[in-house]
Parts: sequence; structure tokens; C-alpha cells
Amino acid sequence: MTFGEQPAYLRVAGDLRQKIVDGQLPPHTRLPSQARIRQEYGVSDTVALEARKVLMAEGLVEGRSGSGTYVRERPVPRRISRSGFRPAGGATAFRQEQADGEGRGTWESSSEQSEASVAVAERLGIEPGERVMCTRYLYREGGEAMMLSTSWEPLAVTGRTPVMLPEEGPVGGMGVVERMRAIDVIVDNVTEEVGARPGLAEELLVLGGVPGHVVLVIQRTFYASGRPVETADVVIPADRYRVAYHLPVK
Repeated sequence: MTFGEQPAYLRVAGDLRQKIVDGQLPPHTRLPSQARIRQEYGVSDTVALEARKVLMAEGLVEGRSGSGTYVRERPVPRRISRSGFRPAGGATAFRQEQADGEGRGTWESSSEQSEASVAVAERLGIEPGERVMCTRYLYREGGEAMMLSTSWEPLAVTGRTPVMLPEEGPVGGMGVVERMRAIDVIVDNVTEEVGARPGLAEELLVLGGVPGHVVLVIQRTFYASGRPVETADVVIPADRYRVAYHLPVK
């Protein structure tokens, strides 16, 4: 194979992908059988099978037990806004967005004390095993699960204060910046690192999807005078949502 030349299975997958994108193979259409792919493209069974696997891994087609492989309905990606610390009004970005216009968002959460893992401790600048408040969120839009979030806050900062439980107390649900301000901790910086990976089985079970579907993972950390006071992993289905950042220019 010369430089720049694609393997046969990728060329076949690319042609089929283009037919799906162009509408020649519309949603719910049965993908050509392995025998037909072999005959049409003049390739081996192995190449035909690998091409179909590529399309399945990309989420373009899905197998139906006893029926074959079909082109999936392609969702139109929707926008999830990220706007720095918080929008005006004190609510988190998600909650502010849902309060405006025709937002139909809901969320549920649960909190429990736990010990910081090695990875979480490194992100929070504490020792592994130190106590943290772990809060898990499930966000929905129009009843459909759209986003998962798991956050950790060091109890050395929030323990025995009115904001120890993120969703309870006088500023419960108001977001990290507002809650920390209530205990005289001034958040002055936030970082977000965006990556992608195959969704975990338990994530896809909640968010919808099949094994191999890709999720976006936003690793967010809030700082007060250089000290991490909250870190979180936000998980979003990559095939259904795009993350839009609205960043102020100084």
C-alpha cells in the first residue's frame, strides 16, 4: 500500500458513508448485505464485513436482530451553552438557559460523602482518601436524558457550612460561584478541558445509545485564589449535542 492509499475496507466504508450522507441510503433503509457489498465493490467477505463494522462504530447504521443492518436516523445536533462562571442572575448556565425562552429542561441529583480517589485528589489538590462531597446529576431536555455530571468538592472547604450539600440550603442549586461566595470563598477562575471517548455502558444506558457511541467529556475545575474548590466530569452524547462556548473578551 503506497503512502496515502486507503485500505479497501475504508474505501468501501467511505463510499457507503457518502451515500448515507447524500440521502441515497436514507434512514431506516437496509444496508446492502455483505454478499452484495462483496459483489458490487469486488472485495472479499472480510473487507465487506470490516466496512460494515466501520459504519456501525461510527453510529451510522445499527443491527436489528434477525433482520439485518439499517441506516440510523441521524439526529440534528442541538446546542449546549457553556458561559464561563455563570450568566447574570446567579443560576448555573444550564438552569439559566432553561429559564429563558422555551427551555424544557429538568434535572435530578443526589449527593453523598466519599473518599477522594487518586485522580480526583490530584485535581482538587488534596490527599487521596480525604473526604469529599460527591454529587451526581442527570439533566433532561423535553424528558430526554441529555447530560450527566459528577462533581466533587473538598469537605475541608464546605464541610459543616450551609453549602455543604450543593442542592440544599439557602443557595442550593445556585451554582459553585454563588455557593462559595456565601461562605466567603471567592471563585476567580475556571478551566474546562474537552475530550471524547467511547461511552461507558452505564452512561449509554442512561443517555441512550449503543456500545461504541462517542461521548464528549468536559473536565471542569473551579479555583479560588489558585485553590481548586470543585471539580466535575460532564458527559454529553456527541451525536446529539454540540458544546457552544460564550467567553467574554477582556
